[in-house]
Amino acid sequence: MRIVTWNCNGALRNKLDVIDTLKADLLVVQECENPSESSSKIYKNWAENYLWEGSYKSKGVGVFAKAPLVLERLNLDAGGLECFLPFKLNKMVSILAVWSKQNNSPTFAYIGQIWKYLQKHKHVFSNENSIILGDFNSNTCWDIWDRWWNHSDVVRELAEIGVCSIYHEQYQEPHGQESQSTFYMYRKSDKPYHIDYVFLSQFLLKKSSLEIGDKNFWLQHSDHIPLVVELDI
Repeated sequence: MRIVTWNCNGALRNKLDVIDTLKADLLVVQECENPSESSSKIYKNWAENYLWEGSYKSKGVGVFAKAPLVLERLNLDAGGLECFLPFKLNKMVSILAVWSKQNNSPTFAYIGQIWKYLQKHKHVFSNENSIILGDFNSNTCWDIWDRWWNHSDVVRELAEIGVCSIYHEQYQEPHGQESQSTFYMYRKSDKPYHIDYVFLSQFLLKKSSLEIGDKNFWLQHSDHIPLVVELDI
């Protein structure tokens, strides 16, 4: 199975040919519009098998699957946190699609939103078939010394339930010292950051590999680079 996460930087309806080149079985896309409220018939037809979550119809997180994959939304209370889309794939794999946001919170923004969400629901993803992926808008390099919901704290809590970042496992690099970037501010090559992740349970990690897209190609279409995971389920 080929799983992709990509922040499309908006207007996914105009980037369908580009994203189709990834040949994904399962796509998790941040900053995409709600297909049910889109004026694009092409986009509506393309998004035949999908889930979507967001506060505004023009920008949310969407999950798009090829048939015959089955998507089933999990009824987990987000408690006002944004933007999380939990679901089951084929009634077997527990997945959390993430687009971490500031959410007008002066304290629990971005990684704080993820930390709070995990306090409520991490037990749901503590099984051998679990995936947490998306745009975290966060990195260990921005940890604050006296805060207990830093990026490093989230990584540690996920590790405690057996869920780890495939990038860091595959390349054996510590969090905060990534040699490959997933985001380029203003699409500038001299402003690179690693803020997109795919976390997998240990059982799935043994059967997976990761590839990060070519920035020279993808920066023409977004400020983020897609993460592509080949997974043997």
